[in-house]
Amino acid sequence: MRTATRPRVIATAQDAIEAARRYAESIAAGVIDRDRAGAVPAAELAAFDASGLLSITVPREHGGGGLPASVLAEVGRLVAFTDPAVAQAPQGHFLFVDVLAVWGSEEQQRRLFGDVLAGGRLSNALAERGGRHAQDLQTRLRGSGARTRLQGRKYYCTGAITARWIGVSALDDDGRLVLAFTERDAEGVKIDEDWNAMGQRATVSGTAVFDDVAVDPALVVPYESAFAVPQQLGARAQLWHTAIQVGIAGGALADAAAFVTGQARPFFEATRAGWASAASTDPHVIRRFGEMATRVAAAEALLASAAATLDEVTRFPRDAAQAARGSVAVAQAKAFGSAVAVEVASDLFALAGASAADEKHDLSRHWRNARTHASHDPADWKYHHVGNYLLNRVPPPNHGQI
Repeated sequence: MRTATRPRVIATAQDAIEAARRYAESIAAGVIDRDRAGAVPAAELAAFDASGLLSITVPREHGGGGLPASVLAEVGRLVAFTDPAVAQAPQGHFLFVDVLAVWGSEEQQRRLFGDVLAGGRLSNALAERGGRHAQDLQTRLRGSGARTRLQGRKYYCTGAITARWIGVSALDDDGRLVLAFTERDAEGVKIDEDWNAMGQRATVSGTAVFDDVAVDPALVVPYESAFAVPQQLGARAQLWHTAIQVGIAGGALADAAAFVTGQARPFFEATRAGWASAASTDPHVIRRFGEMATRVAAAEALLASAAATLDEVTRFPRDAAQAARGSVAVAQAKAFGSAVAVEVASDLFALAGASAADEKHDLSRHWRNARTHASHDPADWKYHHVGNYLLNRVPPPNHGQI
């Protein structure tokens, strides 16, 4: 979808972070209503598209900000701190900006980056249901030239319903993995609002159907080739997911602090013993909050460290060792950040007491969001690859989720 006015190009880290902070503040008031409704946050995503943040990683030679992974991670964390469901919508966008920057033809870069600079968001249609696993693809790209057609059904299509372009993974006539870009409003494209998960409800990550959709062959990327050489597409995509989890952890911690200092009562034993006149002075609350805050700080530090590693490796790792270094750094941050988000979102209630469970506060959204988001990408596999690399020097697999 095009914005009414062309967004500004954000060219510095400070401007990007300030823009993300302003955007997050602008959507903060509606986060509980969005979680409860589980509806498409169309206005909020239109505001994101108009903010200038879409183009922060578009290469400068193509008119974008050309900002590094460290800035991208902080932008994602700031938005997810306020609303991780809204923050998840542009994840596929930043992945495909990377794909186009590394693998796009001059025409693809000109056309698609041109739309990004105009406020057009890219979105994904990668995973599928019904096969042996989410990447057991049944979607096909058939024919050639003017007769190129896309046929298939996708799921977990976060953000696709309000996007300008959708990148669709498929197998071509020769069985090769390709990425075909089609316009959201193209004939034969149908996006359903059939997302009914316990968390990340406003992502509306439901079904996308592509029924004999005409595809411009000039907008087909040889996606299989991207994973035949050392790459950081997976690590950079996972970095945004990491930022979401770390943002959830920080948001849950902030809400815990606000509830404990503003509404919770101290446990009667602490009061009777003269140890606490308020929940925030209960010695057990103080101790547990200190541990939670420390783990959140550690998750934030790991996120920043992983992002700094990707800044060094860049989109173009010089060899497999450098690619592995980036992937392992992000895998550590993602696995740890996911665990911290779930733990803090749960321990919030141990601090705040029974009154915090009242649904009017919607504090359960933090745990539901963290658990739902983490379920797509098991931490056990992250830790397995980290351990195998550090113990046995076995590099992580060369795919798009690590």
